[in-house]
Amino acid sequence: MSIQVIGAGFGRTGTKSLQLALEILNFNQCYHMKVLLRNPNHVIQWENAYLENPVEWDIIFKDYKAIVDFPGSIYYKELAQHYPDAKVILTIRDLESWYKSALKTIFSFDPGVKLKLKMLLKIPFSSVARNLLKVVSLNDKSIWRKFFEGKFKDHDYVISKFNSHIVEVKQTIPENRLLVFEVKDGWEPLCKFLNLPIPNIPFPNTNSGKDFHSWARGIVRDVLK
Repeated sequence: MSIQVIGAGFGRTGTKSLQLALEILNFNQCYHMKVLLRNPNHVIQWENAYLENPVEWDIIFKDYKAIVDFPGSIYYKELAQHYPDAKVILTIRDLESWYKSALKTIFSFDPGVKLKLKMLLKIPFSSVARNLLKVVSLNDKSIWRKFFEGKFKDHDYVISKFNSHIVEVKQTIPENRLLVFEVKDGWEPLCKFLNLPIPNIPFPNTNSGKDFHSWARGIVRDVLK
């Protein structure tokens, strides 16, 4: 199996809805941050990406046809080079609403005292717990400290970073290989880009900001069981 679709859009730009849409379109399975959280052993290869060491992408994606969301989107160039036949989808949304959503959700996510204590107690006996802690640490280092340069609370900087990312993706990926996509536009532009028929069901709309923290804590809780 090989990656056929690469998401270059930041988290909270509709990446979870796009993941579900791609799976409906038979791009099974589609990698997303939640997949990394549920498979923390993948952290070894993502650490290599962060350190700019060689990455065995095919090990991570051996069961996947697509990838969206962080952390993959910050390595879209490397992925596009490794999978030269894959198409690239850049999800975007209104910048102000995206920033407010990201600040309140993925940037500020905290599993809570009970789950952190449970993780720490399991670390000496569980490779899963150890790797999950590495995932949490790596996300902080690679996304918030390196990619956003530790400035995610600086509104103007982050908006500028978002805009420059859009420009960079458009300059890097050929037009015939790229779709700039807002999930509110639904199936038509996505299916046209992928040369697929439009499904006879509504486009997925999931992972709202108000549900994010309980959803993410649920994943951590399940992994630690």
